[in-house]
Amino acid sequence: MRETALTPGGFDESEMQQVLKRGCEAVGLDSSNARLLRGHTNAVVLLEKEQVVVKIARRGSSIDDVTRTATFVRWLMASDFPTAPLHPVDQPVIIDGHAITFWTYLPQPEEPIAAAQLAQPLHALHSLPTPPVALPNHDNFAAIRRSLAAITCLPRQSLLFLNELTERLESQLRAVQFTMPQGVIQGDPQHRNALHTSDGRAVLCDWDTVAVGQPEWDLITVEVHCRRFGHGQQHYDAFADAYGWDVTRWRGYRPLAVTRELQMITTNARKVRHAPWSLKEIERRVEGLRRQDEHLQWNIL
Repeated sequence: MRETALTPGGFDESEMQQVLKRGCEAVGLDSSNARLLRGHTNAVVLLEKEQVVVKIARRGSSIDDVTRTATFVRWLMASDFPTAPLHPVDQPVIIDGHAITFWTYLPQPEEPIAAAQLAQPLHALHSLPTPPVALPNHDNFAAIRRSLAAITCLPRQSLLFLNELTERLESQLRAVQFTMPQGVIQGDPQHRNALHTSDGRAVLCDWDTVAVGQPEWDLITVEVHCRRFGHGQQHYDAFADAYGWDVTRWRGYRPLAVTRELQMITTNARKVRHAPWSLKEIERRVEGLRRQDEHLQWNIL
């Protein structure tokens, strides 16, 4: 039996279009001129006529998780925090068990957010008081192990190596003392998870990974993206100067950086069924970890 081709979010084309149409109708928006913006995880669609972005959570996503994220972002907005704003409708909207959120569209110039522009909103995030919504505790290794258990695209020896590396890193990080107090973290701050505003500021977006955890994780994420995706050392140095602390000088930098890279690799490997073209890059990254090649440039997936 031939498998139906999947579109962003794990939906087939006709189902995604129906969920989009019905979700927009529920809040009085016109979906007739929609354009896909992103789709490796969730289906993110721009309504051209409305200048609203619609995010359809990936098939199987928890409605409670999406509801919590929307509640958290409303709190950020009420606190005048630099976040991409929710569109002013009651949300999330639930269509056939799929959660949909709506966001004000922020037109973007060609140049992406620079790492240094992430520093101010991240510092503000890490300084927030306890929010009035219960956030999950950030757990790197639980996420990595869930992905490892679901990977079917890699050979046995690669999976054995990744599992052994996970055990080794977890043991190393137990002995590391974190410098910063726990608090709210974005979980995946990077150049593509922030947006320009019309007045030249940067705002954070994509809050699916928000949690309570160590701010060092957010800072490591920025450093890994600068190093692995060719932005360069100066790009990262400008971020560290603007934030006021350089995570690469911290004793726990190396094991946490490799943990971040491992999570990125295993997450993408788990999704290969929906993006088979990514397998070659994933295998290249795994081999780079095996060689302990800290400077191997990665291609964006």
